Parts: sequence; C-alpha cells; structure tokens
Amino acid sequence: MRLNGEISCWNEEQRENESGALVSPPKLVVGYALTSKKVKSFLQPKLEGLARKKGIMFVAIDQNRPLSDQGPFDIVLHKLTGKEWRQILEDYWEKHPEVTVLDPPGAIQHLNNRQSMLQDVADLNLSDCYGRVGVPKQLVITKDPSSITHAVDRAGLTFPIVAKPLVVDGSAKSHELSLAFDQYSLSMLEPPLVLQEFVNHGGVLFKVYIVGEAIKVVRRFSLPDVDESQVLNNAGVFRFPRVSCAAASADDADLDPAVAELPPRPLLERLAKELRWRLGLRLFNIDIIRKHGIRDQYYVIDINYFPGYGKMPGYEQIFTDFLLSLMKSKYKRRSSNS
Repeated sequence: MRLNGEISCWNEEQRENESGALVSPPKLVVGYALTSKKVKSFLQPKLEGLARKKGIMFVAIDQNRPLSDQGPFDIVLHKLTGKEWRQILEDYWEKHPEVTVLDPPGAIQHLNNRQSMLQDVADLNLSDCYGRVGVPKQLVITKDPSSITHAVDRAGLTFPIVAKPLVVDGSAKSHELSLAFDQYSLSMLEPPLVLQEFVNHGGVLFKVYIVGEAIKVVRRFSLPDVDESQVLNNAGVFRFPRVSCAAASADDADLDPAVAELPPRPLLERLAKELRWRLGLRLFNIDIIRKHGIRDQYYVIDINYFPGYGKMPGYEQIFTDFLLSLMKSKYKRRSSNS
C-alpha cells in the first residue's frame, strides 16, 4: 500500500529489511494530522522507537491529497482546527467507520469554548469522602466592554478577576490570561471572554493528563497567591502568557506539603471517568487547583484536548499501550459479533 507517498509492501506476511532479515508487518498503522509544532513535541524519537518495537507505524497524513486515497489506517490521530478539516474528517469517518478517530471532531468542538468546557464539571457536583470538585465562579462576556462592570456587580464576582479568551483555537493568544484588580480595569478587557474569580492556590496547579483510562499527574508552578492588601494597592490589568504551559515543573521543588500534596487518586479517577463519558474524549488534560487552606476543595480551571504529552513523564509507554488497547478492544468486539 502507499503511505504518504512512500510504498510499503506489507501485502505479504513478512518482508526483508535492508540486512535481509525477515520483518513482520506492523500490527497497527496510525495516520496523524498534526501541526509541525505538535509533531515536534509529540513524535519524539523515543516514542517512535518504542512504537516500532510494538508494531505501531506512524504515518503523516498529506493534507494536499484526499484522505480516502491514503492509508489504510487503523487509527487517525489529529489536532487540526478549522471547519474544512472537521468536514474532511467527518466525511472520511462516515465512509470508513472501521477506523478509530482520536478524537471525534464534534466532541473536540466542545472544548473550543470555555463556557461549555467547564459546564460539564459544574454539572457533576462532584463531592465525596476524598474531596469536592467544582469550577470558580465565572461569567461570560460576549460583547461591549462597557457592560462588564455592571455584569460583574450583578454576578457578585470579587476581585481579583481572571480574564481568559472565550474561544480556544489552539493559538498562543487563546491561552493568554489577564488579572484585573479593580472595576476601572475591566473596561480595558476585550470580549468575548470568560471572567473567573481568582482562587488562591499556593502558586501550584495540578496538570492531570488523560490517555484513555490512564491518568498521570504533574505539578506546575502557577500564579502566586494574592492577599487583600495587594488587591487594594494594585490597579489595572496584568497580562500573562500561557501560565501552566510556560511554567517549570514543580515536582522537585521544595514546597509546603499542604500545597504540594497531589489530589487523591480515587477522586481523580472518578473525575476522569465522568469527563471521559460526558465529553466523549480519550485524549485530554485537566488543570486543577486546590483552594489554599482548604485541603479537600478543588477547582477545575481548564480542559485541553490532546495536550503536550511530551512533557508527561513516561508518555511513550502509556501512549503506545493505549493505542494497542484500542485495537485489542476492537478485535474483541468483532469476535463477539461474528
């Protein structure tokens, strides 16, 4: 078959490599449609090497050719934006339902809006013996900066207030945030945006990576706590880049144990399970903070599709195991139906 312009003769059970040794065909062919930045961060040599050993072949999808003319693929892995790509992928999936698409474009769309993104968490009302999970009090502003002050008063939000772009489109700008300290500064913000009450969290957030049923948690430095005097003495808007992405890992830092303690594993497993089902996604991460001084109160502040797995310790093993598990599940379903 032809893969992205290269001919691979896997129509035989085995073929010879350059040294003349027999090589088994790949168990799994994964076509990927990713930005060049994502390819560089995700398809690292260690991942590709481990994948080859496990019989997984990653093949670049040529965006200049019809998708149906490429492959065949067992899995399509993608993170591209735009209506055109979404339509291409949906048309392809309709014609090739046997291919696993990671993840369905309609489900990913849900995370492109911060209002709908966190609504699923708010609807959970997750509270058990391991802790409580919610979202910060928030407000959506779609237009007219002059109306923000009145809307904030009406909603009862207190300062400081975090402002984030409403739409998440994969650009660096969509992950920037601002911190507003007074009412006057609110009119300087540019809708559409989401306003969230800032929650003191010890300057640390927990990045919870989800790969299928696997969960991995890392600590990242975040915005420092803000006390009442800082609110009174500061004015204006302070703008920040993508905080959790740019920040260094806090896993090896000398932190107060009350700040550094990871959220309870059973709580994260329940949260991940609920969100996998509600979102219809298998590849995402959850940014969680713990309210400073309250050990069992957690807030989800962001959810991202197909995050920077290259920064997740041991992602190569976790990801390749996940891909193989998808095929194993598919074969089981086929056997039970036959």
